[in-house]
Amino acid sequence: MPMNSNEKLDTIFASDLSHLMAVSYIVLCNNAVTDRYIETNFGIPVQAWSSLFAIDTFPGIKAKEIRKLFPRPQNTISRAIALLEARGLVRQEASQEDGREKKIFITPEGQAVLKDIRQVSFDRQAEMFAPLSARELQTFTQLAMKIANGPALKDSQVMRRAG
Repeated sequence: MPMNSNEKLDTIFASDLSHLMAVSYIVLCNNAVTDRYIETNFGIPVQAWSSLFAIDTFPGIKAKEIRKLFPRPQNTISRAIALLEARGLVRQEASQEDGREKKIFITPEGQAVLKDIRQVSFDRQAEMFAPLSARELQTFTQLAMKIANGPALKDSQVMRRAG
């Protein structure tokens, strides 16, 4: 008898790669839902709205600093910023330290768009983590931060050797 989708997922999550597959599944499912919504309703891709979030949180941030917060290729971040600037959601100013570098600031229009995105993202966060108790969510977040701050997430000795 063929397996249904849930049985297949259970098999994958019970495999020797269960931890990595569980994280990948959560991230990819959330990205599919969130990205589709943001692109449809706000006309900007995920790299643009995450950049907008960073620019609002850290006024005057530089594009290369956004790349460290949301690991994506620099040209992807640059295209996202160009899109945001073309839509009037951010503005760039030459850095006092180095005129070649640009500091990026959110505009009032950008703040209005981000306010709507933040609200729906907050609601999505509540929806996504609803199966967890408050204590489980706190533990999950602490464990995720421990992984995020560890050196093996962004640089792999194993993957470097394999290639």
